[in-house]
Amino acid sequence: MKTAFVAFALGLAAATAASAAPLVLTLENHRFTPSAITVPAGRKIEIQLINLDPAVEEFDSRDLRVEEDVTPHGRTSFTVGPLKPGAYSFMGEFHAGTAEGVITAR
Repeated sequence: MKTAFVAFALGLAAATAASAAPLVLTLENHRFTPSAITVPAGRKIEIQLINLDPAVEEFDSRDLRVEEDVTPHGRTSFTVGPLKPGAYSFMGEFHAGTAEGVITAR
């Protein structure tokens, strides 16, 4: 009985993690929206990046160990984590003065 319950609980946890909605970031006027995001610690996060600008951009984060290009008016997706509690900064490599943000894992 205990074995069946543990298997059910593990299956439910895996299904919940797999069905977590992706984090959608929009890039417009060389700015990320939202620019400050809080996510649960200990989970992988799928990020969908939508570029509404007419210029290519690169999502760049040393903290997250990610460099991901997105074409003009294009979209891309990638996964980060699982993240330990903390703050992880990111920026647009080609417009670092305006395209910046932070993901906080709690």
